[in-house]
Amino acid sequence: MRMTYDEIIKSLKEDPLEELLKRADKIRREYVGEEVHLRGIIEFSNYCVNNCLYCGLRRDNHRLKRYRMKPQEIINLARNLIKQGVKTIVLQSGDDLAYKRDDITEIVKAIKQEGEVAITLSLGERPFSDYETWRQAGADRYLMKHETVNPELYAQLHPGKTFEGRLRHIVFLKELGYEIGVGNIVGLPGQSFEDLAGDILFIKEIEADMAGIGPFIPQENTPLADKPSGSVELTLRVLALVRIVAKTPHLPATTALATLGGEDAQLKALRGGANVIMPNFTPEEFSRNYKIYDGKTKVTFSRAKELIKKAGRKIGQDIGGSLRCRTHPKL
Repeated sequence: MRMTYDEIIKSLKEDPLEELLKRADKIRREYVGEEVHLRGIIEFSNYCVNNCLYCGLRRDNHRLKRYRMKPQEIINLARNLIKQGVKTIVLQSGDDLAYKRDDITEIVKAIKQEGEVAITLSLGERPFSDYETWRQAGADRYLMKHETVNPELYAQLHPGKTFEGRLRHIVFLKELGYEIGVGNIVGLPGQSFEDLAGDILFIKEIEADMAGIGPFIPQENTPLADKPSGSVELTLRVLALVRIVAKTPHLPATTALATLGGEDAQLKALRGGANVIMPNFTPEEFSRNYKIYDGKTKVTFSRAKELIKKAGRKIGQDIGGSLRCRTHPKL
């Protein structure tokens, strides 16, 4: 049964959380299975040309110690992850244009030579020709969170940017054959239940292969430093409803949830629709300065595996590709 916009809003406001989590978990088992996939993150640069109001990597944060990992450092670290059994490497940075198209191309090609591994890029908005080159080089997925579907709120939070522009990038990536990841922030200042319902339906309608859903957490050196954090419970409600409505996207139990709600929040996510954890492999000398928000928990490889065990699930043994194209009688 398909949920309408009004039904989603009602569920966000009124449905008991445990009931939503149980419904989502049932659908997760039916459509996705028992495996939890591990995506290894390498945060290789904290430079960014943008000035998003909520993000500690914003261009005008002059209190942040900036870093860039060298290409060979990135490749060597990825090689180590693959040796440990990680099947997906996530290369993440701010929108750092100092890494040219050819730099990323060579990194992707080198990592692909190390074994059967999927590469997810999360590098922000780049020229469309960059996306084409990286896809040809072997990049499999691109993570570009949409943050919020409310165009006015999006413009307020992203000076000089528009939701329409963001959407053009996402659609182009999809047309190139990338598996696409989107996602939203729950609890942004000025956000409504209607906005969140729109986010949930957007994830379904864009046919996202992955969606990262995390609570808003303020960062001290941003214009939103004094705003309250988002709600763990509401974030779990949104996560559960994405599973119920969209069925097949890979959904991580996000680091932001762990930061705000601890291990319990991540376990609830795994028992309420999530099927991915993204352990962070960035060396400590760098990761301490990847301050998108304050107090960021570092989810290690060993902790991720322990969480999966505690949730009664099993670790995925393959690259965990798109589930969208699987034949299913109820889709």
